[in-house]
Amino acid sequence: MKKPYSLKIFLPGGDPDGLRTIEKSNWSGAGIVIPRALMAEARQRREVSRTGVYILVGPAEESGLQRIYVGEGDPIKPRLEQHAVKKDFWTSCIAFTSKDENLNKAHVQYLESRLVDLATKAKRCLLDNSNVPALPSLSESDAADAEGFLSEILLCCPLLGLSVFSAAISSPQSGKTLYLSGKGIKAEGLETSEGFLVKSGSGSSKDESPSCSQYIRVLRAALLANGVLQPAAENYIFTQDYMFNSPSTAAGVVLGRSANGRTAWKTKNGKMLKEIQEAQAQE
Repeated sequence: MKKPYSLKIFLPGGDPDGLRTIEKSNWSGAGIVIPRALMAEARQRREVSRTGVYILVGPAEESGLQRIYVGEGDPIKPRLEQHAVKKDFWTSCIAFTSKDENLNKAHVQYLESRLVDLATKAKRCLLDNSNVPALPSLSESDAADAEGFLSEILLCCPLLGLSVFSAAISSPQSGKTLYLSGKGIKAEGLETSEGFLVKSGSGSSKDESPSCSQYIRVLRAALLANGVLQPAAENYIFTQDYMFNSPSTAAGVVLGRSANGRTAWKTKNGKMLKEIQEAQAQE
């Protein structure tokens, strides 16, 4: 069951696009968001002088997805200084450390391995890590502590614009099942607070119409490359539940053309998503 929580975001420079520090209620961890352009300023922060785990984030124009790299450091600062010279893709970094400095090298190696594994399975980004690091040998209690720290990181990341570690999970609270069909394909999905979820087993057209936007084309190619879409008979099929940022993006990927998702997705009795949304707004 989900529980309420709060995040405290502090802007030490007073710039909403500058450095940000993050603290979560009832958690000894701390986070910092570092724009690449402010690495010189970030090097003076005590957060990067601690042991921790970090995520480099940047655009992947060829796919429409985010590109990320997960790493760890003991401390973090030397690793970030190396990446500032050797890695070109990233535009910002999100790092997590412990305020009471009770994370050690094994803990952050564990966190790194788990985050890479989660991102690999979710397939919602392009992962710059070449492989999944092996889990270090931890005692049962230390592994439990690391898992607890990881769960807090996963609560923070979506609020920082990073929703790449969780696979789409549908729930009864997510809304009514909606349907879309065309050219011999059928797809099922539902609207959630996170985005629009297309269910595993849904079909997707192999053909792309001239009206298909470049964004949809590159996204479809990325989903094929990472196995979310696989060829099946005359069309493609979704191999897992997958979350899109909007119903129109979901409809475009399914149909292989530009589409208004609010009118394309419908209930079994033909009611459009648009009508459902309008009715809910008036309740």
